[in-house]
Amino acid sequence: MNTGPGETGKFFRYVYQLEDILVNLVVLSVAFLLCFEIIARNFFQTGIKNSTVYIQHLVLVATFLAGAITSRQKKHLTLAARLPLKEPAATVITIIVHIISAALTFAFAASAFSFSLNAFSTSDKVGFIPRRLIGLVMVLGFIIMATRFITSIEPRRKRGLWLLVALAIALLISTGLIPGVIRGLSGQEPGMVQNLVTTVQDLLASLATPLIIILIIMAFFGMPVFVVLGGAGLLLMARSELPLEIVANQAYTVLTDYSIPAIPLFAAAGFFLSESRAGTRLVEFFRDAVGWLPGGLTIVTVLVCAFFTTFTGGSGITIIALGGLLLQILMQAGYNKKFSVGLLTSSGSVGLLFPPSLPIIIYGVTAGVSIKDMFRGGILPGAVLVSVTIIAAFIFSAGQKVEGQPFRWKKLPGSFRKGLGEILLPVVIIGLYFGGITNLQESAAVALVYAFLLETFVHRELKLKDIPRVMTSCVTVFGGVLVILAVVNGLSYYIIDTQLPQRLSEWLGTAISSRYLFLLLLNLALLVVGCFLDIYSAILVVVPLIVPLAGVFNIHPVHLGVIFLANLELGYLTPPVGLNLFLASYRFNEPMGRVYRDVLGFMMLRLAAVLLITYLPFLATALL
Repeated sequence: MNTGPGETGKFFRYVYQLEDILVNLVVLSVAFLLCFEIIARNFFQTGIKNSTVYIQHLVLVATFLAGAITSRQKKHLTLAARLPLKEPAATVITIIVHIISAALTFAFAASAFSFSLNAFSTSDKVGFIPRRLIGLVMVLGFIIMATRFITSIEPRRKRGLWLLVALAIALLISTGLIPGVIRGLSGQEPGMVQNLVTTVQDLLASLATPLIIILIIMAFFGMPVFVVLGGAGLLLMARSELPLEIVANQAYTVLTDYSIPAIPLFAAAGFFLSESRAGTRLVEFFRDAVGWLPGGLTIVTVLVCAFFTTFTGGSGITIIALGGLLLQILMQAGYNKKFSVGLLTSSGSVGLLFPPSLPIIIYGVTAGVSIKDMFRGGILPGAVLVSVTIIAAFIFSAGQKVEGQPFRWKKLPGSFRKGLGEILLPVVIIGLYFGGITNLQESAAVALVYAFLLETFVHRELKLKDIPRVMTSCVTVFGGVLVILAVVNGLSYYIIDTQLPQRLSEWLGTAISSRYLFLLLLNLALLVVGCFLDIYSAILVVVPLIVPLAGVFNIHPVHLGVIFLANLELGYLTPPVGLNLFLASYRFNEPMGRVYRDVLGFMMLRLAAVLLITYLPFLATALL
């Protein structure tokens, strides 16, 4: 069990255990409730009344529990690279980052509090639970996250002072919420308070731009992405005198979206696979099936990595979970370490275009594109990226003395039988979804229950006592992603409200006449974005801007989504700060400079594949 720095004693251990138990129960309850709905609907033509509403609000609760745990474990997503500092500057900057992070998160809590008071009446309920109470879960989650930013500051003796500073900054930022809170609590207009509020808002409006610049700078020193982007949205709204409750309103709206439950459920399914010996079984099967081909082990490596990346939703998990095993297998077969590290680093993100990839789901939600169409659109481009990675492996392994493996047909049925459960998982999920038997969130629930039963009761590699550990491991993945999704939607609202996409579209329509030039510039811009932002943050910030721009040049929405995700996938490999480069350096104990050289050839061929996907739209639209 992880314990937060500085939070000691039995009381806090009980609190942490309670958090873990609650979030696990909520996520598993969502999964089994959805599975019950599938059975009741298809066999008994019935179901639980308003079950969709219950599920959506359970996921909202799970998000803020997960966010609290992610703060406790200090695993909120940050920029791939942080600028190095020497003491005492490092300590001072760290304290500033934590204070500002806490202040803005307290401000998010204030926004959620005012929103809960004013958006819901006392009679507005989900089942028997008042919606106001569910809204207060958002408040509590933000408060816990903010407090943990402060309690992670060292030394401890000044934490009380830093907490007061953070609260003072939060109060300044949240002044515009005071009238709404007074109105929500008493039903009275704020009266005399309004003049003071107006004065402070004017001051904050004048300070908003320099504060946003400070946020951007702090991002390079480890400030969580959700604080940077959400805080920027909050400050921009304050400057424009928009209601600050919009941040919480947008968070509530996006977290209760119909597609969102699929994110934690698919993430949990991926972790049940990665925490078992599923990877070993898949490697064994693919090695027996295609290992006899020239370069067979490289094909095995790419296929297994693609499978895991598809289900875990992030290439980092694939490199960490399978990198050691696959590196050992490749080097034992005779491949040198330079080639092996380059192949594994580039293969770590190669499955993000295949269903049921989490980035595809989040892109569909953000861009308003059919997720089923996005799944279809990603299949052929995903196959192109896999094929190009395999071709690159053939090219760069030429000349290495690798002994071929004979086709052992007698072993293939045995390895197929061992890995059958994992092999069938994508077939079952995709078949149920595209066959119309299950919707997206139900498909995710089936994936989680399937993976849970397979690894726990069929293979018996996980015990019931391991479930909390596995579930808590995945919490920091979907918790970090969903918290970003929640607060960044406020920034997206501001961008749309100011008509920035439309103004960019008008300018671009006059400045650029060639569709092909636009696509080239889009590729370059997305590569830069992919270097600095994780794929989830990039989707939420950039997609609202580029969707209208693509409309100017009549680019199909699904094709645009595939271009976007393919470029961000390549961004994982792009020096100097592509995420896979850092993870490979850590996992394979290689200097960053050497990893750059190892992956360069693979990256260039992948770039050619991305350009192919960009300029041949039928690859994305042929299966629609």
